[in-house]
Amino acid sequence: MSKLFSSSEIIKVLQKKGFVYISQKGSHAKFRKIGNPVLTVIVPAGKKEIPLGTFKSILRQAGLTEDEFRN
Repeated sequence: MSKLFSSSEIIKVLQKKGFVYISQKGSHAKFRKIGNPVLTVIVPAGKKEIPLGTFKSILRQAGLTEDEFRN
């Protein structure tokens, strides 16, 4: 089984990949990357471990593979 990431680890990687914090509503933070197309990613904030299915959904929203995320 692959390592579960915390929301802060995911947010750091997204920001390195060019995503910018937009807003937060409740426990979900919104990040956006301007380009073609414009990508918007919703991340549950303040979680120690993000479930694998949620992590894969975040990757899909960001247009990243697991390898791109890890490197």
